[in-house]
Amino acid sequence: MDMESPGDGSRNQIDFILISIRFRNALLISKTLPSADCYSDHVLLMGKIRVKLRKQKKTKPNIRLNLDLLTSDTDLCQKYNLKVKNKFKAFEEIEEVGELWQQLMRSISEAAEEEIATKERKTKQKRMTEDILNLMDKQRKAKGEQEEYESIHREVRRKCEEAKEAWLNEKCREKDKYSKDKLQIQCTRM
Repeated sequence: MDMESPGDGSRNQIDFILISIRFRNALLISKTLPSADCYSDHVLLMGKIRVKLRKQKKTKPNIRLNLDLLTSDTDLCQKYNLKVKNKFKAFEEIEEVGELWQQLMRSISEAAEEEIATKERKTKQKRMTEDILNLMDKQRKAKGEQEEYESIHREVRRKCEEAKEAWLNEKCREKDKYSKDKLQIQCTRM
């Protein structure tokens, strides 16, 4: 950690062990090994870290339902209400409020998943097509099989590059058309 200047006039600390605040309690011991011959001005550092890794729980993705259909389609609204009422009638013998609440929420969500259609996927990038999104889903499912995953990954990358190139060409054509139209307008004014 410490470095002597020539003649032992001063000492400077130039070697550090940096650790994230999140893992500050995981660093058990840190020490220097000044006798290590590593042909450098620096001193060799050593640290002992204890890390407890936990498997992260995967959350179930939220299903995005198209709830606007309930206001516009009266038949769908009636079917949904009937399905919720039928599921709720089975809970009449439950007296505990917490359990009744859980059952009610479960019945509402199950009825919604059965009756109401899901929203279409929206892409963050306008050039992404439904075909590419489907390939990405297929790629996620093939994560265990390395060869299949890599072949799908290559195909996804190729299609993404093609879509990006087509999108950029379209933008260039629009810009050229806009600049030609602007030039024609300027010429007619003269």
